[in-house]
Amino acid sequence: MNTRTPIFPKNRHVLYQEHGYSAAIKSGDLLFVSGQVGSHSDGSPEPNFEKQVELAFHNLENTLAAAGCSFNDIVDVMTFHTDPENQFETIMKVKSKIFNQAPYPNWTAVGVNWLAGFDFEIKVTARIPSSQ
Repeated sequence: MNTRTPIFPKNRHVLYQEHGYSAAIKSGDLLFVSGQVGSHSDGSPEPNFEKQVELAFHNLENTLAAAGCSFNDIVDVMTFHTDPENQFETIMKVKSKIFNQAPYPNWTAVGVNWLAGFDFEIKVTARIPSSQ
C-alpha cells in the first residue's frame, strides 16, 4: 500500500500554511508537486513578470530537491497563465533555460483568469530516482 508523504522545501514560503496544502506529496516512486508560484518567503508575488516566472521555477527546484529530485526527473508539466498571448514569449525564454535539451517533459499550458495575485503557476509530476 502506498502512503502519502508530504514534502516541503527547506525555506518554504508561508502560502502552504496560510492555504493549508503541501508543497508536494510523495506516493510510491512519484512526486506530485503543487502549483508553484513566483512568491517570496512572505507569500507576496514578485511584481516583475519575468522574475516571477524565474522565482516560480526556483521554488519548484527547491521543492523537487526536498524530495531528492531535479528538473531531469520531471515527466509532466502543467502551467497556468493569466495572459498567455502576451506572456508566452517570456515564459518560453525562462522555460528553455530549464528544459534545454530533449527528452522534454510533457507540457500542458492553460490560460486562466485568476491565480490569487500571481500571473504564472507551474505544477509537475516527477519520478523519484530509485536511489531514494
